[in-house]
Amino acid sequence: MNDRRISKIARLIQKSLGELFRKQTQMSPGVLISVTRVVPSPDLSFCKVYLSIFPSEKAGEVHEQIRRATAQIRYALGVDLGSQLRVIPELVFIVDDTLDYLDNIDRLLAK
Repeated sequence: MNDRRISKIARLIQKSLGELFRKQTQMSPGVLISVTRVVPSPDLSFCKVYLSIFPSEKAGEVHEQIRRATAQIRYALGVDLGSQLRVIPELVFIVDDTLDYLDNIDRLLAK
């Protein structure tokens, strides 16, 4: 499939999921979830969604809640993007810990 089309779909899914998580985190103060990257498969059957969760101490708990609610999230994505996508891909959520990694490197270099 066309790489340009896949990247457009990835941006579309990232924007929609970001808005969905923004609305959900307004209900639970103290947690911030950002969609850092969406990597769809070439046939658009599934997407890897990388999430940055702040504070990182709650990342495991929040990731588990998101993993359990994957079907509801996919449904909400379908409602939002149903007119633009024929098939809503399966979603796989992965915690993106690159910010923690960079922070650790900065601390080690400061010593």
